Amino acid sequence: MKKKNFQVAIDSPAASGAGTQAKLISRHYNLFYLDTGKLYRILGKNYIKNNKKIDYKNFKEIILKTKINDLKKKNLLKNEIGLAAAYLAKIKRIRNFVNMYQKKIANNPPKKFKGVCFDGRDITYNIMPKADIKFFMTADVSIRAKRRYKELKSQGYKITFNDILVSIKERDKSDFKRKISPLKKTKDAILIDSSKLSINECFKKMKFFINKKYKSYEKN
Repeated sequence: MKKKNFQVAIDSPAASGAGTQAKLISRHYNLFYLDTGKLYRILGKNYIKNNKKIDYKNFKEIILKTKINDLKKKNLLKNEIGLAAAYLAKIKRIRNFVNMYQKKIANNPPKKFKGVCFDGRDITYNIMPKADIKFFMTADVSIRAKRRYKELKSQGYKITFNDILVSIKERDKSDFKRKISPLKKTKDAILIDSSKLSINECFKKMKFFINKKYKSYEKN
């Protein structure tokens, strides 16, 4: 019996290019894309707005009412929101209902899609442990900082490269060392270092591995 949907799982530290690749992969294979980290950023934005007060009931309602277009808002990329998101992601109660939202979509994507492609921090072993293919993307921290700096500068944000570099390093420390669902590479995840790869080169490399799995999926 054919599996319900094709699943691509990508984990990575901040600004490794996983979001860009996940979108390209989703478009190419007609998969539903979800930027899972943005869910925590939406909560981070609300957390800051409410004077850093944690309201579990309100947070849960926000996640349940979140629509895909809500995740596309550019103001979610602000450094302070990213750091707030990293802090909230450490809290087990918050992760539980965010994870429920993610798993529901992972197993039941909209009917017009052939499957899903998620990128985040714990997708490969927590959200989609049985994904058809898993990747762990990374890049040198200074290169990641440059990418995020250019992205924010192009959107009109007044910020220095050093601010971004410090922020990325703090985010890495938080993601890798948190006790609940830390960022890590699973044994079955394919390592992709995007430091010296263009967007297109990276996509071609990932597509090479996906095609093998996808052909097998199509036959079953």
